[in-house]
Amino acid sequence: MPMDDFLSRALDLASVKGASYSDVRLVETNQERFVVRSGVVDTLSNDESLGIGVRVLVDGSWGFASTNIISPSEVDRTTGLAVEIAKASARSSKGPVSLGPPVTSRGVYTTPIQTDPFSISLEDKLGLLLEADRRMGSVNGISARMGNLIFIKERKTFANSEGAHVEQTIYEAGGGIMATARGSGEVQRRSYPQSMRQQGCAGWEFVDAMDLAGNAERTATEAVALLSADHCPSGLTTVIIGASQLGLQIHESCGHAIELDRVLGSEAAYAGTSFLTTDKLNNFQYGSEQVNITADSIRLPGLGSFGWDDEGVAAGSTPVVENGRFVGYLMSRETASGLDLPPNGSMRAASWNRIPLIRMTNVSLEPGNWDLDDLIADTDDGILMEMNRSWSIDDRRYNFQFGTETGYEIKKGKLGKLLRNCTYTGITPEFWNSCDAVCNEGSWTMWGIPNCGKGQPGQIGHTGHGAAPARFRKVQVGVMK
Repeated sequence: MPMDDFLSRALDLASVKGASYSDVRLVETNQERFVVRSGVVDTLSNDESLGIGVRVLVDGSWGFASTNIISPSEVDRTTGLAVEIAKASARSSKGPVSLGPPVTSRGVYTTPIQTDPFSISLEDKLGLLLEADRRMGSVNGISARMGNLIFIKERKTFANSEGAHVEQTIYEAGGGIMATARGSGEVQRRSYPQSMRQQGCAGWEFVDAMDLAGNAERTATEAVALLSADHCPSGLTTVIIGASQLGLQIHESCGHAIELDRVLGSEAAYAGTSFLTTDKLNNFQYGSEQVNITADSIRLPGLGSFGWDDEGVAAGSTPVVENGRFVGYLMSRETASGLDLPPNGSMRAASWNRIPLIRMTNVSLEPGNWDLDDLIADTDDGILMEMNRSWSIDDRRYNFQFGTETGYEIKKGKLGKLLRNCTYTGITPEFWNSCDAVCNEGSWTMWGIPNCGKGQPGQIGHTGHGAAPARFRKVQVGVMK
């Protein structure tokens, strides 16, 4: 029986059983993972997954069910279960659900890649990690090393009762290394290209360009140097936040805050709400005029890039902050309709066995006009901080603290001594309003965050965040006195 017939069967049965709307996703995933720790192959896995998820709207309430058994009888059972769940949920319904105009997308999308990562031999992949590990281990003072690679191929077919039918093949590739040094009562780490790993919608060429082995010795040397570096000072100062760290800052203090389900309270029990309530839309100065933030699903190699989201809404681009003013949310069809706005393709599910949620796509700080060297030269006194080490933020995305792997003193426009245990704290709108300069496209990178948690049951989302280094004035660094 052709796979499309299973989708049609589910949609037809849902309609017969009383669903006013239904959609179905058939998802097949292949994933390879490799981890080397201190010269030993720790993980070598190749996982496959195939299943169908059915979502229905009955009497103003949602129902969802899924199965990994692809047969006519099992698809019938799963569809019936989704309808039963929706009917049970309708007992506490708050009223009818509006999805806005019908979604009738049709087409095929494949992540553009140069080299299929699954065509590269296991020996070559492990060889890359083992060589990077060897070079990190050649540096005296390193107590632990870690390198990892991941490759994902997801084939997804989506159809709904409004006539949509889209097929997608999404590729992801990523990797990274980390060296840990221990001594003098300190433990310090240094990562490359960013904390944990850098990941994107791309092929093998994405990993090849990182040159993990070529950066291994430098990464380890910096970890050892941090053991004897001066501590981060305390007080208010000017901070230049590096692109990698700024990517996580955007993720935590902007990306989560603009998820409209959090704003409306449906995520409050697990992930918290948001201070960016609907009265602030087009009516709130989120940051300075230097701050322009966009949510898009089209800029590769961002992990939020695709052809259509899991409601069949086409990829696109949405302004979130324009010259500091808050102007946009990440929305589903249902939540967008509630604000009389068009949906912007932000609904994604982690797998066939999870219901779609509003998730970040590629939420990015647009580049400014500064060269990094000129920005440093223009800074009389401050700290350059880069690469995340720790973070904490409240459940409204308002108060935060971040720690970075490295810091460099800036004195009279020149980089000075290395600093360890650097931290900075702030309140989200005050922090972004203190931004007075953003570096240009030459320093702009699309970073990947592949471990974003949300939902009950939990889902791990993959998000992208473009950023270039930016300068912030009067930021609290170090331990507050």
